[in-house]
Amino acid sequence: MPFNRYVEVGRVVLINFGPETGKLATIIDIVDQNKCLIDGPQEITGVSRQVISYTRIALTDFTVKIQRNARNKTLKKAWEEADLMNKWEASSWAKKLSAKKKRANLSDFGRFKAMVARKQKSEIISKKMAELGA
Repeated sequence: MPFNRYVEVGRVVLINFGPETGKLATIIDIVDQNKCLIDGPQEITGVSRQVISYTRIALTDFTVKIQRNARNKTLKKAWEEADLMNKWEASSWAKKLSAKKKRANLSDFGRFKAMVARKQKSEIISKKMAELGA
């Protein structure tokens, strides 16, 4: 499978380090081989225009058609036309992050209920497998 996630203008990225961890942004311009200029847009994702290192972002499969150094209004329109937030929420990556966040916010009793549910599920599966194998 060839590599197809390139650092390019219009590539949607997930910020994985810093105060805006977990938020989406779009590459607006490439500064040098270590940094790029990103923008949210602010109204949709909550990320303001800033220069960020490539080590702090993860490239997604999504892109938007924009010009280099696009204005905020243009970027917002491109995001709405591409329906990016709904596409992101439907992706397995976003679902995995959501589940991870939900697990992290569980209380002690919530973790206990999850453990009991896992045990019950395991017991049902093992009974069915024994039934099919016998």
